[in-house]
Amino acid sequence: MNFNKIEFETSAGNSSQLPEKGKPEIVFSGHSNVGKSSLINKLVQRKNLARVSSQPGKTATINFFNAEEFKLVDLPGYGYAKVSKAEKARWAELVEGYLSADRNIALIIQIIDIRHKPTKDDYDMLRFLYSSNAPFVIVLTKKDKLKKTAYEKRLDEVMDELSEFEGIELIPFSAVDGFGLEDVRSVIEEYIEEVI
Repeated sequence: MNFNKIEFETSAGNSSQLPEKGKPEIVFSGHSNVGKSSLINKLVQRKNLARVSSQPGKTATINFFNAEEFKLVDLPGYGYAKVSKAEKARWAELVEGYLSADRNIALIIQIIDIRHKPTKDDYDMLRFLYSSNAPFVIVLTKKDKLKKTAYEKRLDEVMDELSEFEGIELIPFSAVDGFGLEDVRSVIEEYIEEVI
């Protein structure tokens, strides 16, 4: 499966702008500033396919990227406190509109920063995905920011913190050194093959 031949397709700022469904979609979801864009860029070996924002909460659209066999879908990051109520409402309409539409979603990659306990927004999203039987895995980003002992301790804690989501795969990942990259690619290929 070719992860390198991929181009930006379109952005949707509200649910009426969503492109027609077609190829299997791999969806990236997570808190603002969790390393979503860095994960996407590492996955496709491009520096700036998904724009890395220095300001959390800045990506306010769903961005679609087109590959030969699939699409990558980058949801706007949630949970950024400085966003207005109107903006939060627009975000909810957009994301809920996307997730409740009859899309060809092969897999949702829910991203959590391994260094921190999942937030209330993380748990809300995870419970929504789990209760709706959505196909998803959890990628634990920013592994490189922890020394070996601290990483092992946090991994144990995270497994405990996420124990209610039984059977959901956890993949530690670093966009800096590529740790876990092949695991993420493998799981994407596995889920795409199930829907093709």
